[in-house]
Amino acid sequence: MLRPGAQRLRGLLLRSCPRRGSPGHPHSVCGREGEEKPPSSAETQWKDRAETVIIGGGCVGVSLAYHLAKAGMKDVVLLEKSELTAGSTWHAAGLTTYFHPGINLKKIHYDSIKLYEKLEEETGQVVGFHQPGSIRLATTPVRVDEFKYQMTRTGWHATEQYIIEPEKIQEMFPLLNMNKVLAGLYNPGDGHIDPYSLTMALAAGARKYGALLKYPAPVTSLKARSDGTWDVETPQGSMRANRIVNAAGFWAREVGKMIGLEHPLIPVQHQYVVTSTIPEVKALKRELPVLRDLEGSYYLRQERDGLLFGPYESQEKMKVQDSWVTNGVPAGFGKELFESDLDRIMEHIEAAMEMVPVLKKADIINVVNGPITYSPDILPMVGPHQGVRNYWVAIGFGYGIIHAGGVGKYLSDWILHGEPPFDLIELDPNRYGKWTTTQYTEAKARESYGFNNIVGYPKEERFAGRPTQRVSGLYQRLESKCSMGFHAGWEQPHWFYKLGQDTQYRPSFRRTNWFEPVGSEYKQVMQRVGVTDLSPFGKFNIKGQDSIRLLDHLFANVIPKVGFTNISHSLSLSLSLSPELTVSHQSPGSLSLSLSLSPELHDLRWIEEEAVTLSLSLSLSLITDELGVLGVALSLSLSLSLKLTSEDLSDDALSLSLSLSLKVSNIPVTLALSLSLSLSLSVALYDAIMNALSLSLSLSLGTYAMNALRLALSLSLSLSLMNCDTNPLEAGLEYFVKLNKPADFIGKQALKQIKAKGLKRRLVCLTLATDDVDPEGNESIWHNGKVVGNTTSGSYSYSIQKSLAFAYVPVELSEVGQQVEVELLGKNYPAVVIQQPLVLTEPTRNRLQKKGGKDKT
Repeated sequence: MLRPGAQRLRGLLLRSCPRRGSPGHPHSVCGREGEEKPPSSAETQWKDRAETVIIGGGCVGVSLAYHLAKAGMKDVVLLEKSELTAGSTWHAAGLTTYFHPGINLKKIHYDSIKLYEKLEEETGQVVGFHQPGSIRLATTPVRVDEFKYQMTRTGWHATEQYIIEPEKIQEMFPLLNMNKVLAGLYNPGDGHIDPYSLTMALAAGARKYGALLKYPAPVTSLKARSDGTWDVETPQGSMRANRIVNAAGFWAREVGKMIGLEHPLIPVQHQYVVTSTIPEVKALKRELPVLRDLEGSYYLRQERDGLLFGPYESQEKMKVQDSWVTNGVPAGFGKELFESDLDRIMEHIEAAMEMVPVLKKADIINVVNGPITYSPDILPMVGPHQGVRNYWVAIGFGYGIIHAGGVGKYLSDWILHGEPPFDLIELDPNRYGKWTTTQYTEAKARESYGFNNIVGYPKEERFAGRPTQRVSGLYQRLESKCSMGFHAGWEQPHWFYKLGQDTQYRPSFRRTNWFEPVGSEYKQVMQRVGVTDLSPFGKFNIKGQDSIRLLDHLFANVIPKVGFTNISHSLSLSLSLSPELTVSHQSPGSLSLSLSLSPELHDLRWIEEEAVTLSLSLSLSLITDELGVLGVALSLSLSLSLKLTSEDLSDDALSLSLSLSLKVSNIPVTLALSLSLSLSLSVALYDAIMNALSLSLSLSLGTYAMNALRLALSLSLSLSLMNCDTNPLEAGLEYFVKLNKPADFIGKQALKQIKAKGLKRRLVCLTLATDDVDPEGNESIWHNGKVVGNTTSGSYSYSIQKSLAFAYVPVELSEVGQQVEVELLGKNYPAVVIQQPLVLTEPTRNRLQKKGGKDKT
């Protein structure tokens, strides 16, 4: 029986494994199918200069060395403290999958697998890559909904993915107990690879193209120079590098500390179990697909003639290596393991035996318990780091094997071409900040590990470690009256309760308990007023003689005159579009910037980098945590102004100056499309507005209602709409792009060429009649039986009682009245392209009347 065997073999280490896999069968996780060839003579030498120094010889670091060298970069050097694969790579289970619940991370997975498929032929090194496919099991109705939800996001991607019926699952995995199985999510081409052999093949390729891999060569010191280069010290000597990349795995925190950074990483213990030969497995004529039992929270795959399975325990049972956080990684730790603890995973073992009954009579021959590194949200940190020039990171990989190939290519493209090849804002290392404490990181890492296999709902919230220090002055006033969401460390109201309403957090793939309250907020704003806490907006001050020159270079819009505010967008050389910023020109040479979507440190790094490149004289300060922001949506602005301030806030007055410093109920504020004020005064201003309008706190406005209003007003304030996969002409933002302004802003010439050639797709607004499900974004758009585009965002419109969505479609399908279909939870709903905006604001109506237009509200 498996259980007695597990008890008997507790603590057995991986080194007792056989050395090689048998022909025609899955490799052993301990075998080395791709034994490393002796280093070339060049590796016995030392270089004094390098273009890029990569710190860490796991699969991610070696992949980056391979990609940079193959792309033609000279003087790529990788430094490994002990030997290649030491750390987390060597003991990984090696799973590879095309699947990811996110959108752009699918591209990373895709690039990894496509590389692994050809790597052996390219390098001559065996990689032990098996592609029997994988099946995720649904044993509850909500899991079936989740699979349908994921399928709506698959049609416009290159990867194959299907929902399969129980009969097909049984055929592919005949050892399953099918009593509870309702459906499967099947990915052909998935499988597993030998991590050691993969890394050695990447290393062979890196050497082939000219990279130098040095080990053992521990980095002992990193010193930044004034010209942006680095002095890298090792026991073997020092090296000058134009850039350094931290790819040090669970040593990444130690590397960061050398330059004063505290990377939010936590080492956790992950266990998996390998069985002896199982006769029923040995008798199979083809390899079993990798199985993921989501309710049992484990993965299972064939390992030679036995099985390997690895569980993810709950956050209460999983183990964080606290001593490493407190005291650092023990010196010399590299290819060691922790003592196994099967009691922690026994409930998962029992679930596996119920699902795959042949496990009951198998013996465990190995238990692997090794360290892997988690970031707070389980996603890695990839890219340049704010505050330190030419310091890049590729760290925090909970799934390093499947990410290694794609991340190596992604980073290589970014380093060589100056911009990322596609949008991966969710991996930006600058999404964390000073608010990310060790206590927060540990709490979130526990939660993320335990939530590995939970249902992935839209609008998902995770509550561990909250709140952080990032709370506005309104937090205590509002927290008991609303459902809070988490935005860049901040707590921000999502929706407000009313007396007698269900106040619980109840995520769903369909309309749920917040549907009616959000409708009330929506109608309140359309009829009277709405006040919302926008304090999470990122905020900067920029001053100096070159501030105008810098912003004119960065933004496609003109820089507003003193006393004015406008909306601006930045472009890249390839015309990708970054989220918009509000630019307020407060006094000559002094401007403020505000952004609502991307992490503020992401934009701060970019602005700082451009200022250094242009050798400009200015000062840039981040003031996000100093200022609170209130958004006020008014149907009768004048009536409010009479009660709160003597200033003229009519539309005519605001059209003359959109950046005002004034007093509202004796509280100093800045009016720049919203009200900005000292964070400590947020409550006083909030109360003044509420009292002036005789509103109760329960009638405030949350972000869910704001999103519904945004769609109705066709306002392009969506991170999924504006990212580096999009250009402004496609997004319909020509109004904010001034091609005739004198400054040669980034992307200007390329944009002119795009405009001359014409567009292939456009952003449109769709209405669709659904039942109890609404679009969220990233759903597939169908026409004549083919996927032709994707939504970017969506919501229910309480004005017309239909769903609305923004979507990218081919130009020929972008005319008003065009009919298409939007896929939602396995069903295609009819949709129609409509004239934008659906609801006209008063200023818009006035402008249309002056131009002879008609009010189409």
